[in-house]
Amino acid sequence: MSALGKRISVDFPEHKILEFATGAAVKSYIDDKKRADIYILDGEAVPEGGLGLARQLKDELFNCPPILVITGRVQDAWLAGWSRADGVVTHPIDPFTIATTVGNLLKNQAILPA
Repeated sequence: MSALGKRISVDFPEHKILEFATGAAVKSYIDDKKRADIYILDGEAVPEGGLGLARQLKDELFNCPPILVITGRVQDAWLAGWSRADGVVTHPIDPFTIATTVGNLLKNQAILPA
């Protein structure tokens, strides 16, 4: 996720990015009671894609953080809706677009009541 740089915008502090190679690794992280501010999932990953994982996280996590999925084609955006993802970005990834999308998702999350 080098496209996000060290800071999304001046409105946000520097961030820490954790990368996981598999859906099982993401679930293990969550099972260890660790939390993230946002999940960015690869909708094209195999064997467990980010779209299915997004839906599972939305179904199973209380107060699930925002989820952004990355799809391979614009035509796959409807799958992001099915997955209950909060946002979608399409390959090729534009650094400005992904930073803006992540920033908006985090800002929207911050104004929701706890």
